[in-house]
Amino acid sequence: MAVQQLDNLLDQIRQCEICKDHLPLGPRPVIQAASTAKLMIVGQAPGTRVHETGIPWNDPSGNRLRAWLELDRDTFYDPAQIAIMPMGLCYPGRGKSGDLPPRPECAPQWHPKVWPLLPNVGMTLLVGQYAQQRYLTNKPKTLTETVKAWCQWAPRYIPMPHPSPRNTLWLKRNPWFEEEVVPYIRDYVHQQIGLAKG
Repeated sequence: MAVQQLDNLLDQIRQCEICKDHLPLGPRPVIQAASTAKLMIVGQAPGTRVHETGIPWNDPSGNRLRAWLELDRDTFYDPAQIAIMPMGLCYPGRGKSGDLPPRPECAPQWHPKVWPLLPNVGMTLLVGQYAQQRYLTNKPKTLTETVKAWCQWAPRYIPMPHPSPRNTLWLKRNPWFEEEVVPYIRDYVHQQIGLAKG
């Protein structure tokens, strides 16, 4: 019953057009989910490459995210293991300094409907400030401070910087993220999806 409910909801989401008048390339909602998923990744919004292919994190940012998790593409794109639901499900267009923010209509419309159908998610990666603003309470003002306080919400929520190549300088300035936070996430995820070593 729950499986059918989720399938029906995903069909509805993929046909969504609530903000089509604001989308320069038109609507193409990108989401991945199954009722058995153990990990949720909440990012920002698809870029142009993801919009073209309909595959989430199908870009250099996704390559870095998969490297952090030590997951191959087959595992990463297995909805039975990993759910992916950005704050904005469609490409929002370009701004002066990169892509525009996720459309504000999207997460309030769909996130509350998806969550009850994913009872097995034990960890949610909140990638970037938009996801963190929605899901974290008592959040510090800056992304760096929020990510530094990750233990406050772990393992349910893990705030993360975006794995975009644009954040390479941030990662160099904050080596503790890849030294402390990434191994914690990786170990948890591998245990949850049966990849634990030994």
